[in-house]
Amino acid sequence: MADDLHRARSFGARAAEYAEHRPDYPAEGVCWALAAATRDVRQVLDLAAGTGKLTGGLLALGLEVTAVEPDGGMRVELARRLPGVDVRAGTAEEIPLPAGSVDAVLVGQAFHWFDADAALTEIARVLRPGGAVGALWNAEDRNAEWVAGLLEVSGTSVSNVEPDDLLFPAHPLFAPPEETAFRHTHRRTVGSLGETFATHSRMLVIDDTERAAVLGRIRDYLAARQETAGGEFDMPLVTKVVRATLGS
Repeated sequence: MADDLHRARSFGARAAEYAEHRPDYPAEGVCWALAAATRDVRQVLDLAAGTGKLTGGLLALGLEVTAVEPDGGMRVELARRLPGVDVRAGTAEEIPLPAGSVDAVLVGQAFHWFDADAALTEIARVLRPGGAVGALWNAEDRNAEWVAGLLEVSGTSVSNVEPDDLLFPAHPLFAPPEETAFRHTHRRTVGSLGETFATHSRMLVIDDTERAAVLGRIRDYLAARQETAGGEFDMPLVTKVVRATLGS
């Protein structure tokens, strides 16, 4: 648990880089998560909002968004990039909103850091009847041969969070969760994809020597591949989405 907490809190020092280099989420995946609600969705909580990657997508759908994020550095960056958004300090286990105040709660790239049972109980508290909870995770598409090779050379002494490890458990206050996946892409170059990898928690918590070595391997690999050596390219992603509806 201590290691998980250390990794979960590692992002704030690189908030600007996170905002610049992490991918957004496919609109169809966001809409699918919201569609679990059996009520009209107007007010949405972006929980563990980070620098606002998911917040921006929700705003683009015309929704009223409250962002809750525990890390001060991430909150500052979110407010700088999305001025006017209601950004609050808080955690998934202690959400700073009144009961029954939102129609949906979405979580981007963060649910695996939560105490799942406590978080879902708290999420149920802030949802209105028929509201929805959804969690989204972007992951590299290992079905692309060059991406599988990239993941081999980018390994560190700290384990990666794999898609199959991303758990969204059943909870007595919610209907059984549903899961699907959406294809997504992230426009990158050799340099900017290295910067994306540098924002992953398994890169942030290793020492400077190991980090430099891993980033060097990534740059060398991408510079040698025909898919990526010629300038901009699309990094293929798979976005896993899990959703559930608050029971009556």
